[in-house]
Amino acid sequence: MRIKNSSWITVSQDPGDVCPVFRRQFAAEKQPAKAELEITALGIYEAQLNGRRVSDYVLAPGWTSYEHRLQVQTYDVTGLLQGENELRVTVGRGWFRSPMPGWLDSEDKKRRYQQPCGLIASLRLCYADGSEETITTDEAWQWAESPVRFSEIYDGEIYDARTKPDGWQPVRPLAWSKDILIPQEGEEILETERVAACRIFRTPGGDTVVDFGQEVTGYVEFTLDAKAGEKVFFDHAEVQDRDGNWYNENYRSAKAQVTYICRDGRQTWHPRLTFFGFRYIRLLSWPGEPKPESFTAVVVHSGMRRTGWLKSGNAMLNRLFSNIVWGQRGNFLDVPTDCPQRDERLGWTGDAEVFIKTAAYLFDTERFFRKWLRDMAADQRPSGEIGQVIPDVMPEADGSAAWGDAAVICPWQIYQTYGNPEVLADQFACMKAWVDFITSVTKQPDLWIDHFHFGDWLGLDAPSGSYKGSTREDFIASAYYAHAAELVVKAGRLLGQDVSVYEALKERIVAAFRRTFPTYETQTEHVLAVHFGLAEDPQKTADALAAMVRADGTQLRTGFVGTPYILHVLSAWGHADVAWDLVLRREYPGWLYPVSKGATTVWEHWDGIHEDGTFWSADMNSYNHYAYGAVADWIFEQAAGLTHAEDQPGFAELIYAPHPDARIGWLRARLDTRQGTVSALWEYEGDKIRCELETPVKTLVRLNGTERRVDPGRYIFWENV
Repeated sequence: MRIKNSSWITVSQDPGDVCPVFRRQFAAEKQPAKAELEITALGIYEAQLNGRRVSDYVLAPGWTSYEHRLQVQTYDVTGLLQGENELRVTVGRGWFRSPMPGWLDSEDKKRRYQQPCGLIASLRLCYADGSEETITTDEAWQWAESPVRFSEIYDGEIYDARTKPDGWQPVRPLAWSKDILIPQEGEEILETERVAACRIFRTPGGDTVVDFGQEVTGYVEFTLDAKAGEKVFFDHAEVQDRDGNWYNENYRSAKAQVTYICRDGRQTWHPRLTFFGFRYIRLLSWPGEPKPESFTAVVVHSGMRRTGWLKSGNAMLNRLFSNIVWGQRGNFLDVPTDCPQRDERLGWTGDAEVFIKTAAYLFDTERFFRKWLRDMAADQRPSGEIGQVIPDVMPEADGSAAWGDAAVICPWQIYQTYGNPEVLADQFACMKAWVDFITSVTKQPDLWIDHFHFGDWLGLDAPSGSYKGSTREDFIASAYYAHAAELVVKAGRLLGQDVSVYEALKERIVAAFRRTFPTYETQTEHVLAVHFGLAEDPQKTADALAAMVRADGTQLRTGFVGTPYILHVLSAWGHADVAWDLVLRREYPGWLYPVSKGATTVWEHWDGIHEDGTFWSADMNSYNHYAYGAVADWIFEQAAGLTHAEDQPGFAELIYAPHPDARIGWLRARLDTRQGTVSALWEYEGDKIRCELETPVKTLVRLNGTERRVDPGRYIFWENV
């Protein structure tokens, strides 16, 4: 990269909370045939050439494991050049220097908060005569205070439109590594949709609130006529309380505020260097009478291509499908975050692990996850331990089963969905090191015993006052240990590696597991025993699970660990009716309960809002938390019947085996795979079910208790009710 011939630069004195703007003025002696800018920053930057943005990429350079990897963006800026030119770059704290995570005090957090801002860039001008000129970041640059008086991930942004940068000062060289610079790997972060405000209302408590009708991640753009010095000031929220009043206590310490000091005249503005998760904003200050047409929510997330669609004859189920999509859009902002609103917004490994299959069906996430997984490998600790979040901004925190297992589950799933073994080659060392870490720290060989774990997080069978379900933590950890060893073996075989050590380890773990845990106590224990191939009699165990679900009132008692797999276990072993009963349950706890409460994204808790309208808690209560949206992979694979054999990754060959249910009437699914578009529909017609299938590959069709193979094409099948 040419940028490595440039120098890091920074400000010559501390600007406090104000975001600095750097500039370089230059003349183009001849009209360039091409101009290319390479650039990155320590913090979020916005670059403009002659007053115009150099790209649609927002919140650049994204979030990576900054100590090891910092993405460099390359932009074609030929069309922005003039005779006399000025390149300006505003740099905010971003993820690099914001105090993350908000609720935790640590030495590492203090260190990151005190890091300097920095900029490095290289602008190459290529002329028609073959000559070139390169403008680099060096001491010829200047800096000044920008109109962005404050910007930070959790607390928001303050902008003074009256401010014009002046008093330009020389920059200072910054001693910072250039070895960490890498080309852009992830998807660009883009503004992907604009949502108009649907109403403005006055709450019983007297607040003026703008409602966008949909929870989104991004920021609010507004337009108004004002006088210089007048102020716009608002904060953000996801829900209202039961009386219709303003509520955002669940944001915890994140202020999530915007302050805009107006200039004279008509003006349109939105934050540039931060983002929010919200459905509502509260106008604490607004010149004049606010009108809905003045406000637009700008949706921001990684620029992933949509690849999966679901629709049914049930309106509430369709709303759930929409909520899952919005949850992914709201949390796939360069890293797979847990939530976009409170003082967290971190790349929790456990959330990503349980949702990755659904994520890869709904959007093309190969590039997104491969970038994040490389950060995981970079942040893997010398012991092989994987942190709770990636990038690892909590290096003091212990890893956990199911969370750290993202190191093996995520690469394997990306390979399964897209069929590209390169992801396994990239991550194989990381995968092995995670299994080796477990082997090195367990207190009992061939099981994972006596270590910190999150357990079945938020399990509905949790003892009073606990966030952890009642499933034994050693059971969960040992089950995942077996699964992790198995995936290392499978990946190693595909890569031609000697994995005999892990083959033997897997066999010993299974034997030890069966000796140590001959019986299963909870729904989640039954689920894991079957799903990970640990139960000696999987049919008997699945039958017992179905009976337990019925005995519990046809209710889930699972948490983060058990919920993503329970429907698969039930339907795979002859209990699709029980699975459908759980999916269509409208009461708490159930996927449709939040829909009945007006949810527009997936909630962290089934009862984030209780039946009486009160809240679960302000402590840990996100209304945009995608993990339980993992139900969509069951809808695609089991309900709609679109899946593939493990030895046919990327849908090289399709298996079509739907599980219809009369209560929703019909279900349509479409997947854009690497082989082409697969679509399927089943619909009840009298005493028959009509099944339509369009497949670009050879397909094994399983209907009416029979199997047959069909060639690529469009088919209609009939099945008895």
